[in-house]
Amino acid sequence: MAKSCKGLATELIKCLSECDCVKVEKRSFRECAGEKSPSISSECIGLRETYFNCKRGQVDMRARIRGNKGY
Repeated sequence: MAKSCKGLATELIKCLSECDCVKVEKRSFRECAGEKSPSISSECIGLRETYFNCKRGQVDMRARIRGNKGY
C-alpha cells in the first residue's frame, strides 16, 4: 500500500515539469504544486487532487482495511 500512489506522483511530476511555472518562472515542483496559479494546467490540478486523495486514503482507517484504489 505504501507504493500505491507512486504512479500518480510520477504523472504529477511529469505534468508539472511541462507547465510554465517550472519552465519559465524557474520555481520548484513543491512551490508550483502547492498553489493555484493560472500557469498550471487543469490536468495538473486534477492530478494533484487525485494524488491528495490517494495519500489521504493511506491514512484513513476504512481505506486501509479495504486497500487503496489502484490508479
